[in-house]
Amino acid sequence: MLRGSLLAPLLAVTSIAQTTDYSQFVNVFTGTEGGGNNFPGVARPFGMVKLGPDVLVSGVDSYSGYLPNGNFSGFSMMHEQGTGGAPKYGTVAQLPLVGNITNPLSSITVGRAAPDEGSVGYYKAQTSDSVIVELAATSRAGMYQYTFPPSGPENNILIDVSHVVPSFRGQGLGQGYAGGHFTIKQDGHYEASGIYNNGWNRSPNWTIYSCGYFNVTPFAAKVFSGTSTGGSVVQPSESANSTSSTDYVGGLFTFDTSVVSSRVGISWISNEKACRNLNDQIPESTPFSKLVQDTKTVWDREILSKITTTTTNTTNLNLLYTSLYFMNLLPTNQTGENPGWTSSEPYYQDVFTFWDTFRCSTALMHILSPVAYEEYIRAMIDTYRFDGYMPDGRSSNYNGRTQGGSNADNVLADAYVKGVRGQIYWNDGYDAMVKDAEATPPNTNPPDPMAPDSSTKEGRGALPDWLQYGFITPKFTRAVSRAVEYAYNDFALYQVAKGLGRTEGAATYLNRSRNWRNHWNPNATSLGFSGFVVPRDLNGFISVDALNAAGYWKDPYYQASAWGYSWADVHDFGKIVSLMGGPDTVLRRLETMFNVGANPSNPNGIIHDATNEPTFNVPYLFNYIGRQDRSVFQARGVAKRNYNTGVRGLPGNSDAGAMQTWLLWNMIGLYPITGQTTFLIHSPWYESMTIDLGTGKTLKVTSTGGDGNGDSNIYVQSLKVNGQTWTQNWLTWNDVFANGGTMEFVLGPNPVQWATGPLPPSPGTEPQACVSVTSNTNPQQTPSAECES
Repeated sequence: MLRGSLLAPLLAVTSIAQTTDYSQFVNVFTGTEGGGNNFPGVARPFGMVKLGPDVLVSGVDSYSGYLPNGNFSGFSMMHEQGTGGAPKYGTVAQLPLVGNITNPLSSITVGRAAPDEGSVGYYKAQTSDSVIVELAATSRAGMYQYTFPPSGPENNILIDVSHVVPSFRGQGLGQGYAGGHFTIKQDGHYEASGIYNNGWNRSPNWTIYSCGYFNVTPFAAKVFSGTSTGGSVVQPSESANSTSSTDYVGGLFTFDTSVVSSRVGISWISNEKACRNLNDQIPESTPFSKLVQDTKTVWDREILSKITTTTTNTTNLNLLYTSLYFMNLLPTNQTGENPGWTSSEPYYQDVFTFWDTFRCSTALMHILSPVAYEEYIRAMIDTYRFDGYMPDGRSSNYNGRTQGGSNADNVLADAYVKGVRGQIYWNDGYDAMVKDAEATPPNTNPPDPMAPDSSTKEGRGALPDWLQYGFITPKFTRAVSRAVEYAYNDFALYQVAKGLGRTEGAATYLNRSRNWRNHWNPNATSLGFSGFVVPRDLNGFISVDALNAAGYWKDPYYQASAWGYSWADVHDFGKIVSLMGGPDTVLRRLETMFNVGANPSNPNGIIHDATNEPTFNVPYLFNYIGRQDRSVFQARGVAKRNYNTGVRGLPGNSDAGAMQTWLLWNMIGLYPITGQTTFLIHSPWYESMTIDLGTGKTLKVTSTGGDGNGDSNIYVQSLKVNGQTWTQNWLTWNDVFANGGTMEFVLGPNPVQWATGPLPPSPGTEPQACVSVTSNTNPQQTPSAECES
């Protein structure tokens, strides 16, 4: 939809999903401000091309290229979605200019005349020169449509190969230009390449190739080279080359017509491949309007129609389909465009990052895009085969940065236990996981200045301590949060080893998955509660402020506090409950995380942090102590307080759609436990929602007694699964996803104890004798299925 406009009323939902234009409910500007960093430009699902504006405000990072204010430095073909850390790409750009341009390679910018507009497949901007810029794209090519002022004597389009999106954070992550070439061919089209480096994943030099055509012949076309001090010099040969970061190259095309369009293709392989991508996907004479409509159709068919609902609430439709849109821009399907090695396997990259996405995003990708999901898994394993390690993050075909554990392990385990087989070579997948678990990667070269102790490129840099001691000392940065994640990673290995019949490996990794306990200090206290994961060395535990010790790369805890990380190892939740003092204490401790002012240092806030992924699971953990009603209450509160349809509609960085997938699961009424087949049940928003699972299978979730919007009457009174009365507050993949299924909720205004069956499993916890639960938390709840009778 256009920025600032209202959504049209929902079309009558028919039985044929393809007849509904779901793209009309996507607001591409939702979450673009306030740190959400959503990319509002044009793209197709998992496409290489993400064509949009690059806006420059000195001192402010434009992570996805877009800012609401500032000058345009270009409109570039490559961006990422919702990232933090530092910007990436902003490469292969054009910039329209009016007048006599004497020094084109001088980092020219132009002002903005009006707020940008956009919808799925379409973007529009207007420069202070009164040039209207309209954008459309396919997966590997894009189209620019320029409307210059009719009286303009010199209408120019500049291609500056040195253009990137800069960073001003001072963390050493700003992208660099390292050379390139620009050539105008005899038939008038241009070919270029640029060499760039750095960005959020600290990558070395990489090269992208481009091929561009205009629909009209310019009356002047010039190639320039230049330096920051020497100005721009015309190259009569119509070709320029650079091998230096200080030698710029580019071209300036000048037209005497007011309407000009340009088609551009990109490739990681060669200029020839860039031209082929362009002519395959946007042949000459392709109407701009057709390109826009084709992109809408692709989004509707491949992504947006996968979830349908009978609701007519415009706000909720906007949230639903906008969230679906933004969760499917990354990773990038780059199959056939791998410059690193030759393989028959699919190739996906721009992984930002499994640290962000393993909890919610990959599980939903599995459900909505099972073919792409399997290809993604295969690509990660192939990256291990040829690059040595699976990535935790990856961009510009280079692994990095790893924030905690080797969380691709969690993603593979989740796929394995849910029966994903297809063309995945699972023995190789397990070998890749074992490499993560056993082989310390060499330190990043040069060492990451924000975490110089060990590799942030890939693998588990703190393995020496983990393997020798079963815990991680302060010799390594992020020691506590890495230990917590390494334990989860080892549980992932246990799951796959067990399934493959690797009994010795299964036993080893199950035992190692419990080593987070070695960081548990039962005497650490905070707000009247005892027991937290804390730093330790060979002499014992190290005191910290459990409430306020959340830190960054060089600190013991990464982006969450001891209050947050103490809940992380849900595979061993039975032990967490025991260490914290039992279900009643766990209940009080969970509730404290949502009490306003519980942290004296934050009198108007709560301990739970909705802006970041480490505590994504916390609102749902009440299910493990038989208080599903509190999961519903707290999780719904997080969703309704922190998400909306506005430009500041996300609580934090989108992180490649991680935030959006958390919200989508809240709408559905389930929460995935990655690495297990378990889904925690809470409460759906809508009276009816149907999820297309592929191959003719669906999951239909219905509710009666609620308000149809998830605002009131949110508590489950009863539930039927596949027509049968359901008394567990959890279910498994096989129950409703493997072959499809139904969930029929009855909702009401007050909690009732409907879930009297076994608690969610805690497969990492040693089996206990089955005993009656006598706590005040839930006197009727039966123990988890893991207990021994």
